Amino acid sequence: MPEFTLRTGTPADVEAMHELDLLCFDKPFRFDMKSMRKYATHPEAIVVIAESEAELRGFIVVNPTRRRALHSAYITTLDVHPDFRRAGIARALATEAERLAAAAGAVTIQLHVYTGNTSAVSFYEAAGYEQLLLTEDFYNTGLHAFAYLKSL
Repeated sequence: MPEFTLRTGTPADVEAMHELDLLCFDKPFRFDMKSMRKYATHPEAIVVIAESEAELRGFIVVNPTRRRALHSAYITTLDVHPDFRRAGIARALATEAERLAAAAGAVTIQLHVYTGNTSAVSFYEAAGYEQLLLTEDFYNTGLHAFAYLKSL
């Protein structure tokens, strides 16, 4: 497995990010190009790219949320190419995004995970995220999600 490097994402990465998202997720869980562009190019978005051999291997998009005085961040998506999973890319992306979110003033980070995605559930729980509640029909009718939270 080749080594990978992390860098800040740019608007020029959005097309490749969208292509990887299509590869990583089935239709109810993936973003269309318009949504990917919206979230990844938001002025306060945190986008971290993992690449090796000049190829995109994974990425994370984190967007700000503000509820009253609490500033939180939300993991909009975390994608790792299927051929490069279990190589530490997801962990490195999440760790860097958490660091950047905290530096931007976020005190918590949140996300949703499809209840049927047991590998993602295990990943986030091992990374210190606390399951808060079940959000029914989050992705579509019958496609529920667990809501997670982690203090930064």
